Amino acid sequence: MVKGIFFIILGFIIGNFIFGTKIDIINKLSKKDSFYFLQQGAYTNTDSLKNNTKHLTNKLIDKSNDKYYVYVAITKDEDIADKIIKLYEKKGISLIKKEKYINSKEFSNNVEQFDILVKATNEEDEILTIEEVILENYKEIIKKE
Repeated sequence: MVKGIFFIILGFIIGNFIFGTKIDIINKLSKKDSFYFLQQGAYTNTDSLKNNTKHLTNKLIDKSNDKYYVYVAITKDEDIADKIIKLYEKKGISLIKKEKYINSKEFSNNVEQFDILVKATNEEDEILTIEEVILENYKEIIKKE
């Protein structure tokens, strides 16, 4: 009976170690970094895209699966993502936080540096300007790849 309990506990511990870290191991092996993309909406045609995003000055439009996805910010820090979501909620714009993985060390380093600047300020205009630079940086680095 004692042997049975011992092996059950041992199996549980080994199973948690193997399967609990499986996702972390996959992400480390693929060397992809996690980013939070703040999505304003997804549209099926350009008319609805133009009508629903004309009030947005900073935006990234990504077309995939016959849809246009509109992102207004990218960050690596979940607290910053929540801060930006609250900032847009004050303007009456709801955002969805999506986690994506990107394999670009240059882009990752740039976002980390800009995240430091966003953490250091509470000025709405400064945050929006920083996010505009990040979106342009994404277009420049990732879209070219």
